[in-house]
Amino acid sequence: MSSAPRIILHVDMDAFFAAVEQHDRPELRGRPVIVGARPEQRGVVATCSYEARQFGIRSAMPSSTAARLCPNAVFVPVRGERYGEVSGQIMTIFREFTPFVQPISIDEAFLDMTSIPGSAAAPTKAARALKNRIREQTGLTASVGVAPNKFLAKIASDMEKPDGLTVVPFAPAAIVAFLAPMPVKRIWGVGGQTAKHLARHGIRHISQIQNLSAETLVRICGPTFGPRLWQLAHGIDDRAVEAGTREEKSISHEETFAEDVAGRARLRQELLELVEKVGRRLRRAERQARTVQIKLRFADFRTITRQQSLARATDSDRLLVKAALDLFAKESLPQAIRLIGFGVSGLAEPGTKGQLRQPSLFEQEEGPDPKQEKALDQAVDELRDQYGHTILRRGKW
Repeated sequence: MSSAPRIILHVDMDAFFAAVEQHDRPELRGRPVIVGARPEQRGVVATCSYEARQFGIRSAMPSSTAARLCPNAVFVPVRGERYGEVSGQIMTIFREFTPFVQPISIDEAFLDMTSIPGSAAAPTKAARALKNRIREQTGLTASVGVAPNKFLAKIASDMEKPDGLTVVPFAPAAIVAFLAPMPVKRIWGVGGQTAKHLARHGIRHISQIQNLSAETLVRICGPTFGPRLWQLAHGIDDRAVEAGTREEKSISHEETFAEDVAGRARLRQELLELVEKVGRRLRRAERQARTVQIKLRFADFRTITRQQSLARATDSDRLLVKAALDLFAKESLPQAIRLIGFGVSGLAEPGTKGQLRQPSLFEQEEGPDPKQEKALDQAVDELRDQYGHTILRRGKW
């Protein structure tokens, strides 16, 4: 006797940042709104309203380009604190419907409704009730995909945006037919390079993958991704909805300059401030980092990244600054710099087993007592929380 199918929802808020701005400022409704840097600041678009997307504007596009495409667009700055507040409201609504919620970003999540009374008999009704609750309590719209697994639910939520509701067929043969006409890039893990690789083998649509054996896909895509590609092309995805708080896998900050910067001293100072912002976020999250990275974008838009692994995971500003400046010192600067960034990854809880390695004798260095250093960083964090980041600035390093 086969078990009942799972009922998985993927909920994706529509143009979230821009929608919040239009909700908070009614005069912006119906107008092309761009959230991000202003054109003269030489930054990029974080997101934009659907009215702006009609002009070809998209996330990560230079704001100056967006302004040329849509001269009448309204540019508004990113208000991260406000978006976080609304996101909290939305996640609370999700948990009023089911305890099995997996946030995957500030504005989207998977919900497992399988064990919720009435959902299996009427999943569309449950999804519509969820959409209505979000609209009533936040004034925003969401697009929802309903399916027997996460992969299919994610595809479905994107099909009728904005304010969409798409239910995927639950019968295996109907699922295969549903996926067949879609391009291969709709499959998780198939990015631009993989799509080009598949195209060289004449594979452009999911139906063509469905017609191949798993063994053939192993020859084309390798022993790891080949079988997974075959499964997803047939709508098979057994991953569970992992309830709990989404954890950051990396933390980074960037600064785009109003004018290109050529002086090393100015760039070093900017890098120091970025490192301290990242360190502050690490300590707030109670995480330590094992890898650091700097990012440099030159005047001609060429971008490089450099990274190194640390001898031990840390959240110490002193150690993060030292690693960042070591990486920066190794780079020649043939052009002025348009953007500088710093980030960390390999995050772990302090003292997590299996996450750290013991530094060798030659890696160990003398320095402040770790407990005193931690206390100093926390004291600086508290001052900046109260008076702003500029209340204290690191001296010459």
